[in-house]
Amino acid sequence: MNFFSPPNQLTFLRILLTPVFLVLLLSSHSVLRQWSLAVFIFAAITDWYDGWLARRWGYVTRWGAFFDPLADKILTSAALLAYASLGLVSGWMVWIIVIRDIIITVLRSYAEYKGKPVDTSKLAKTKTFAQYVLIYYLLLFYVAQNTPSIEERFSGLIQALLNYSFIYIAMLLITGITLWTGIIYIFDNWKTIRELYESSNTFAKSE
Repeated sequence: MNFFSPPNQLTFLRILLTPVFLVLLLSSHSVLRQWSLAVFIFAAITDWYDGWLARRWGYVTRWGAFFDPLADKILTSAALLAYASLGLVSGWMVWIIVIRDIIITVLRSYAEYKGKPVDTSKLAKTKTFAQYVLIYYLLLFYVAQNTPSIEERFSGLIQALLNYSFIYIAMLLITGITLWTGIIYIFDNWKTIRELYESSNTFAKSE
């Protein structure tokens, strides 16, 4: 197992890029906000590329299986929390999504690390896709809204696309699906979760 393999390095790069993305997005300067979009896209590309490298060159490791999905959730959770602070989405929905995603991701990652992978439902995959679509959607049009040259030409269109009611309903649907898939995940994998908990307790007592 190579902890410092290229895919793992890309995973940790994605984690390091998260605070950079936040600083740029929350900046009061339009140019820095534009850079936040570039940083987020680059971080997302590293997610695809490290997975491809791991499969193509046999760099699949337990550390990678643990940290890769965790890095993804750190990035997406940071984006949603930033949107809440900017008033683009409701904070209570974001917290439900973030808490659920972190809990389930840690459980999944730990199960992968222990060699007991658990299944991800099609609905959960749909949820993840919908989250990413909304995150990119909001980021793209928020940056456009805060870029003077674009906002002056397309202000009406941007305002329509950032309609609060539309975003609220979309977030409400995603929040509901996120919460529901989390509950289903725990029930469907309860036996594995219990085994992991018991094995970790046994290991702790043996120390």
